[in-house]
Amino acid sequence: MTNLTPRATPDQNEHHKITAWSLIKPYWVSEERWVAWGLLVAIIAMNLAVVWINVRLNDWNRDFYNALQNKDAKQFPHLLMIFTALAFAFIILAVYGRYLRQMLGFRWRQWLTTRFLNEWLGQGAFYRIERDRLADNPDQRISDDLQSFATTTLSLTLDLLSTVVTLVSFIMILWSLAGALTFAVGGTPITIPGYMVWAAALYAVFGSLVIQKVGHPLVSINYQQQKVEADFRFGLIRLRENAEQIALYDGMDTERNNAQGLFHHIRDNWWRVMKYTKRLTFVLSFYGQIAIIFPIVVASPRYFAGAFTFGVLMQISSAFGTVSDSFSWFINSYATLVEWRATVNRLREFARVVHSPRLKETVSPATEHGGINLHYVDDNSLTTGHLKLALPNGTPLSEVRDIAIKPGSRWLVRGPSGAGKSTLIRALAGLWPFGEGSIDAPVDARMMFIPQQSYLPIGTLKAALTYPSPADAYSDDDCREALRACRLEDYVERLHESAHWTRVLSPGEQQRLAGARVLLHKPDYLFLDEATSALDPDNENRLYKLFMERLPKSAIVSVAHRESLAAYHHETLEIERTPEERVAA
Repeated sequence: MTNLTPRATPDQNEHHKITAWSLIKPYWVSEERWVAWGLLVAIIAMNLAVVWINVRLNDWNRDFYNALQNKDAKQFPHLLMIFTALAFAFIILAVYGRYLRQMLGFRWRQWLTTRFLNEWLGQGAFYRIERDRLADNPDQRISDDLQSFATTTLSLTLDLLSTVVTLVSFIMILWSLAGALTFAVGGTPITIPGYMVWAAALYAVFGSLVIQKVGHPLVSINYQQQKVEADFRFGLIRLRENAEQIALYDGMDTERNNAQGLFHHIRDNWWRVMKYTKRLTFVLSFYGQIAIIFPIVVASPRYFAGAFTFGVLMQISSAFGTVSDSFSWFINSYATLVEWRATVNRLREFARVVHSPRLKETVSPATEHGGINLHYVDDNSLTTGHLKLALPNGTPLSEVRDIAIKPGSRWLVRGPSGAGKSTLIRALAGLWPFGEGSIDAPVDARMMFIPQQSYLPIGTLKAALTYPSPADAYSDDDCREALRACRLEDYVERLHESAHWTRVLSPGEQQRLAGARVLLHKPDYLFLDEATSALDPDNENRLYKLFMERLPKSAIVSVAHRESLAAYHHETLEIERTPEERVAA
């Protein structure tokens, strides 16, 4: 059953500035914040413990290589035992740290999914987004992008925090171990304290600038790749959902060409991904290979001068690598950051159109006079005033004379094809704001809108019959009686059978099932938009007689072309296209 909903207020129509922080913050201040922060603190504590183990392993490297250099057999077993203990602790922390990270990531994704689903389905935003083409592939943004956003944001944040702590710890080690480098320029001695730290920083900064220069285009390319992949997947889903119609039209070649066309977009964009990834990989590989030998080359002057032992050289090399990796966090995470940025951009765009569902309507020429205003009133009649329907581009469609639909009345809406009969039904349902005038609806009235092809959810037949109410809202006996009344006896014993009922039922059976829905829900206002067009005259008359008998106090508004239905209606509303629209046609 569908209820009329009021239009969004002006402040809801304002452009919302969506940032990455506005997507991240809500979960951490939500009703789940205590669990979320508890898990986060536990993960951070484990990460800090891992950093401490890495510091200890750095000291162990010095002792281990010195023992090897000095052929110290007595220290060797002891050092192996220390390594075993540290390695075992590292493994435990790594396993459970990852486990808790996955738990927190999924809980965040679950919360985000619930929130986005509520906002997408709330206030009819999902319908307006599709009608006005405000955003592509919302299903992908909710299923894939939210998952990627939660896990990647958490991973990047924790890795950055761990990197900062590691950097601070190992800078102190490297600074004290490597000492100062002294050299003369023009006879003047120059001393650089902690020169290995500065060398690591300059190496990483230079590499980051080069990586940013080479890889920046990947942000927009990855964004486009997500879009074309989603378009291709959606095209295949449409092919599967409409398999019978395509087969009847023998449209396989056309669909194959369409699918190939969509895939060609993937191919063209993927070549761009490959092109820039090749450049980025070249730079990253060059950077990584140089980093292997660079610290030893920089430290070698003091080593050859006898400033420290081979074990200390290995410790310096290890510490330099850790410091350099920490400074290189941006480089090492660049590919992930590129994908994260593309995901955030898609979610920002989606959140913007969800939070501003009337965005296109407020700027459309069709609403320059204020649009169609829907109000709830304390009255038992549904009335229209100076109602004019228009297309989204502002083209006038039709004018509707003022009417008052009272309880128990029967209205037949007629007019030529394209005049706006179905558009009038959408306006009465609060789904079509384009035009001007007003609609006053009873505040507590139960309204039901039945289109030519009703939606049937996948699941049990009872759930399809009682939709949108839950299956347990009606007894099995009531459901069986409604099916028998609408001549669906063959399905009476299949109430609890699950299937894709749109494929199982013929168009006529689907319309009779919609009629059975009406008998169950008993709405105060019933709107039928060509809802019996697939029925033979006998079954159509049967349905209307049932509606008249069982819904004597309900108002019924029918959109239909068949003259035979005039006998079941007391009032007639003729819809004609405006002169401007007739000329345009």
